[in-house]
Order: sequence, then structure tokens, then C-alpha cells
Amino acid sequence: MNLFVQKPKYEPVSGLQRMEGENAQFEWLSLNEDPQFVVPRGWALPGWQMLEADIIHNQPSAAIKLYFDLGNGFEEESSVYLPLKLGRITKRLFWMPWGVKAIRFDPLESEGLFTIRHLRFVWLTPWFAHDRLAQRLARMHHRWRGREKKEVVPSLKQLADEQGVHWRTLAMAEYNATFERMTTGKSYPEWLSNQVLPSRGEVQQFLTQAEYQPLISVVVPVYNPNPELLSACIDSVLTQSYPHWQLCLADDASTDHRVQDVLNSYAELDPRIEVVMRERNGHICAASNNALEIAKGEFTALLDHDDTLNEDALYQVVVALQEKPNAALLYSDEDKLNERGERFDPHFKPAWNPDLLLGQNYISHLGVYRTELVRQVGGFREGYEGSQDHDLVLRVTAEISADRIVHIPKVLYHWRATEGSTAMNSTQKDYTAEAGLKAVASHVEKHHRGAVAEHGHYPNTYRVCWPIPATPPLVSLLIPTRDRVEILKPCVDAILDRTDYQNFELLILDNGSTCSETLAYMEAVAKRDERVRVLPWCEPFNYSAINNFGAQHAKGEIIGLVNNDIEPINPEWLTEMVSQVCRPEIGCVGAKLYYPNDTIQHAGVILGIGGVAGHAHKYFTRNASGYFTRLHLVQNMSAVTAACLLVRKSVFEQVKGLNENELTVAFNDVDFCLKVREAGYRNLWTPYAELYHHESISRGADDNSKKRSRASKEVTYMRATWGKRLDCDPAYNPNLTLVHEDFSLR
Repeated sequence: MNLFVQKPKYEPVSGLQRMEGENAQFEWLSLNEDPQFVVPRGWALPGWQMLEADIIHNQPSAAIKLYFDLGNGFEEESSVYLPLKLGRITKRLFWMPWGVKAIRFDPLESEGLFTIRHLRFVWLTPWFAHDRLAQRLARMHHRWRGREKKEVVPSLKQLADEQGVHWRTLAMAEYNATFERMTTGKSYPEWLSNQVLPSRGEVQQFLTQAEYQPLISVVVPVYNPNPELLSACIDSVLTQSYPHWQLCLADDASTDHRVQDVLNSYAELDPRIEVVMRERNGHICAASNNALEIAKGEFTALLDHDDTLNEDALYQVVVALQEKPNAALLYSDEDKLNERGERFDPHFKPAWNPDLLLGQNYISHLGVYRTELVRQVGGFREGYEGSQDHDLVLRVTAEISADRIVHIPKVLYHWRATEGSTAMNSTQKDYTAEAGLKAVASHVEKHHRGAVAEHGHYPNTYRVCWPIPATPPLVSLLIPTRDRVEILKPCVDAILDRTDYQNFELLILDNGSTCSETLAYMEAVAKRDERVRVLPWCEPFNYSAINNFGAQHAKGEIIGLVNNDIEPINPEWLTEMVSQVCRPEIGCVGAKLYYPNDTIQHAGVILGIGGVAGHAHKYFTRNASGYFTRLHLVQNMSAVTAACLLVRKSVFEQVKGLNENELTVAFNDVDFCLKVREAGYRNLWTPYAELYHHESISRGADDNSKKRSRASKEVTYMRATWGKRLDCDPAYNPNLTLVHEDFSLR
């Protein structure tokens, strides 16, 4: 594998201060966003290298960067970027050029404290480097995902020949892309510039060939908008590439006479534009209903009086209808417009996610409904002004099946962020939050007896508290373990002492412990608390088999899979999870898990990240809002981690438990959750069950050839079994990254 291992000496040159004193917890302080070490000249060995780094720090996330001086100073073009994994050695390949004069090493990208625990370069043989390169691309790059590893390098060389570049240049560009970390705010303009829009020829061909071209009525309530913004709104409908539309404008007795002038001039301009002038102001619901009354279209699209549609918005809706002609509700992604007309803050939404909809109106714009259905549910309800769209979508979706709800993962709506609008700040209109709570409360009162709605952690977010049966069900918490009493004892004691839900049993599944202190503790805790049982499992470690064994001996109606390095934070953690898992439509329920430094370890599992799956919002700070406040909202996820997972025993048995043949260590929880989803249940993650997770402390990392071989086989099994379903998670969005866990753009 390697011929030479180098541990570089590094000297601080800029933005760094060594921490002094016996009580210093970290070795270095970064004073700015560009701290720099330099590795002295004459040190580097050219060729393929593996960079290994382990840096502990006090930041939510961190990355290091290497720069090479080839005689012209340190250049960004040849830099090497590596996002760090907390608490473990992170590795990546790079090519050390010939003639390096010096190397610069930037340990952080921000102010902060850190200690370098491990830093070294390992010179690699070409065949080993090529193997690792191909493996990462086959797992993590969208162009190569799913390809056989042995095909990657030959294909790269062929592609490089066609492009007239050295194959290593192309290979490293592809490889580097799997380490890029972009934030939505910084990268959205660049992302927009790379989007390929349908040509006018494509649209015209579609209009010539498509059999189903329904009329779409665009409903716009109007009240005292800026006349220029109103004109921009109407123009965005006039310029639609799909021609079969009707624009229904209802003026709610605007006091600005210029508004009526604008409306009348446009009504004269195009017969597809119709205007209703209300004599008395009745607010947005009344005006919307007046506009709805004149709608002739099979579908109704909702548009606010100062927002705009993408020119292909209605075209994309009708394209989607060709595949789903029975659709009753279609919705798209959206972004915002600032005062200069620049687009920002895109919201890339998940597919149908009913529990998320109870927490916020994530569907919002663009929403397109079957007109008949909107009228059937009573249109816009007066008294819900400010959250009338949320109220409408809750009532509509309650009447239709999930397969009639279609998400279009394209930005088709531009929400104007003007001073005083909720697009600028959701706290701008407090009445909208109250109206939203009223809408959610009305929905749960009608459809979910015993459930209660309350305000969430953020404005315009909500929480539904679900009832527990009159006779609380017994929960069997399964904790596999082996030795390591210093881990097991805090976990078990914390569960016993800090859990307000009392009807549970705790099964310690002992996988061959030999430590006398561990054995003594298990015996003592079982005697001390009648809820604890110790069951010996004297087979080689197999996480799936151990838990299946525990489930067979569980007395409870509910199974809880719990790692031995979990510690509850809030006493109601189990109450919350039980209340969710008792819902008949729910399968697996997962919790919000933190690393000991209060950064996020688990907030649901996203399929496709890293080739199979990754954890949403990993390394975000504890109080971070997350992507559109999703870190604080109950939501449906395709999978959740078995580090803390509840499921009804009947469901566990229905899908035949965990796969103990092909998935002995990793991905068994993802596979299990997907089986549960395939059986017709919705999996769910809740932020209201909070626990610490000292991840994989007891088992360790996959750091030897045998473990790596096993891990590779598990990845292969998951790809072969679930295939493309791993690359299109309905709880995520195809425009978001499958490399990182931070909801950045793809």
C-alpha cells in the first residue's frame, strides 16, 4: 500500500496563537478566517499521497486546506480541501506535484480553538491510489455512482483522451468535487447559471404533441400593491410559455387608484385576463374567493400580487400532468426576490411529507389545485387570513390520496421579499402564526381525535402533541453491549433515572462480556430495578442478529433499539416517541441525537449521501434552525438511525426484523426502515426526543482490512437491493447534495 509515511513539522506564520497554561483545553487559537502554518522546504515526496488529519475543535464544523508553492507562491488552483469528521481521522487522496518549494497548511476556516491530534502524509503506490480513487467516485459522485469500481479508471482515461487532458487532471477534478462544501446562500447564483432551461423549440414541440393541455386559472387577490410590482406579477403570467391560462384578479377595494388603472389596462390588453372589483375591503380570503368564482380552468394556481412566476412555471405543471393526469395538487420549489430583483434563498422541498406539513406550510408556492376540489372543500375560509394557503392545503390533502400529490423539483415561483412581507421575515406578521396554529388545530381536531396543536420553536411553525393510549403500552428497550462498563453504566442509569415514561423494560443484550466490573454492574442493576433484564448472546458480533434475538424475548408491544452509548437529555423523550409510534400509519420513529459537544449527530437519515445514506444536518449546532427550520420540526423521513429507534413489535415482525445475513454491522437500520416504508408505513423523526450519542465508541471504526471488506460488501448489498431508490429520497430534494449532510446545493 505505502512506502513512506511522513509526519510533517509545521510552523505558525499567520492568524495563530498558541494557548498557554496547564488549564488550556486546546493547543491553538485561530484569530481569523485564514490561520496558516507552513511546512519547511525540502520535505515533500512527490506522487500519490493520502492526507490524514484529526483535529479537535470548538466549531460546528471544520475543514483543512493545503496549498503548494511551486515557485509562484501558494495558489488556490492546486489547493487540497478536506472537511473534517469530528473525533476521528479523516482521509483523502491528493497528488503531490514535483518541485514543491513549501506547503501551507490552513487548519480552520474561521476563528476558533483547536488541537492537532494527528496529521500525516502517506505516500501510496499508484495501484492502491487508483483503487481508492475509483471506490470514492463509484460511491459518491453522481457521474460514476453505480458503476463497477474496475470500470472507473479506464473510463476516466477514455474521457480524458476525448477532452484532450491528462486523465489524472480529470480524475482529481471529479474526486475533488466529492469534497466540495458549498452553502446555499453563497452558491445559488452559480447554481442558477448552470441550470439548463427548456428551449422555445422544446416547448413548442410539447404543445404540438401533448394530448392533455388543461386550462389553468391563476388566482390573484390584490390590495394596494406597488403598481410596478403588480405589473411585474401580471407580466410574469403574460409571458408564460404555456398559453392555456386564465388570470383571475380580484381587487379588494384598493385605496390607491393606480392599482385599478393597472388592472383595467391589462384587462384590455389580453382577453385571458379578467378582473373583479370589490366595493368593500374584505381581506385576502374574501378577495381570493371572488377570484376563484370566475375561474374557468380545470386547475387553479395561486399567485400573490407582488410575486412572479418563472416563465416556464405552467409549462412544467402541464409536463408533470402528462405523467400524473389524475393529480389533484401539484407544488414546486421556490425562491425569493430582493429589492433589486435578484433571486436568493431557494427552498428545495421534499415530496409529500404530511407530518412536516403539520409543522409548517412547506408546500406554499407554487401551489396548483384542481379547481373542483378547491370549491368542494369550501375555498378560502375567512378567519384564517395570513395562513389561508396552509389552511387550504390541509383541507385539500385530507380529501385525496398521497399518489395524487405531485412535487415538481424546480424553482417555478419567485416570492417578493419586500419590507414588511413574511418572505423577508416570518415575524413581520404575527397574525399569520396565530392563523396557522388555528388551521393546524382545526385539521387535527377533525381528523386526529385527541391530538393537540401548539406553537413550535420558530414563528409560523407548529407542533402536534399526539395522545398515548389510556393504558400506556409496554416498551422493550434493547441495548446490545460487550464490556465497557464506563459506557454502559451512564447509558442505563440515565435511562432509568431520566425517563418520565415509566412503562418500559430494559433488556441488556450481553454479547460475551468478560470484564468483571461490567458483569458485576449488569448483575447489580438487574437486581436493583425490576425493569432490567440481562440476556446473554454468545455469538460473534452481529448487530442485526443480537437485536432480533432481543426482540424475540421482548414482552412489550413496542420495540426500542438503543445503542449502549446513548444518554437521554429531556425526560419526556420516550413519551414523545411512544406517542408518535402508537399512530397506526407510523412505522419507525427516530430521535434527535447530539454529540457530547452539542452538535447534531442525527436528525434523520437521508438516502444517497455517500452512496448509501447519511445523517441530515450532521455537525450543525444544537440551537441551529436547520434547513428551513427542519431541525425543529417533526417530519417524515425515509429512515432513522437504530441508535435510538422505536417501532411497534407487530411491524418489526411483519418485515422480519433486521437483516442478520448481509447487514451484520452497518446500514441494517436503513434497510429495516426501507422495508417498513415498503410495507406501507411512514417513518418519522422528532426533535422533541433529545439524547446524547457517543457514536460507535464501543465497537470502534472500520479501520482494518477485514472490517473494510465487510463494510464494502454491505454497501454493495444496499446498492443492489435498493438501487435508484437510494438516489431519490422523497424526504429530500434532487437539487441538494449527495456528498455532504448539510443541505447544500448539488
